[in-house]
Amino acid sequence: MVIVRAVTAVVVVTAAIVAESPTLKVQLLRPSARLPERASEGAAGLDLFADGGAPCVLVHGEIAVIPTGIAIALPPGHEGQVRPRSGLAAKHGITVLNAPGTIDEDYRGEVKVILINHGARYTISPGDRIAQLVIAKVEKARVLSVSALEATSRGEGGLGSTGR
Repeated sequence: MVIVRAVTAVVVVTAAIVAESPTLKVQLLRPSARLPERASEGAAGLDLFADGGAPCVLVHGEIAVIPTGIAIALPPGHEGQVRPRSGLAAKHGITVLNAPGTIDEDYRGEVKVILINHGARYTISPGDRIAQLVIAKVEKARVLSVSALEATSRGEGGLGSTGR
């Protein structure tokens, strides 16, 4: 009996987690486009894929805007964070220039990724994994104008003021 109850509890908890998971709606804009995918079950981000006609050659220092062939509808109260892929960065010096790039919940255009090459010449081909998309909750803080801010021990110290 105890084992049956434990299994039932696990099923109920799992069902509750699945029911609470936000939904990312994805529109494929071209037949060659691919849905974002998790590389592993525990991956925080969904891989984004290059989609377009010809390969894009990036030389050292070059910036390119790479289309993904998808448009998305984020759940209310969420943003999409476009982040670099660690393998591209470590092995080839390719990273997302405005990392993390923010996709607002009301944006409905094509998702594009701004890449920069800090390494040697590299070719991005259609179908290559170029970035990852993390869906995150957003707090929409109210903005209040004040005449002064509360003092802190740090004060106005910034840009390395807390040490190395």
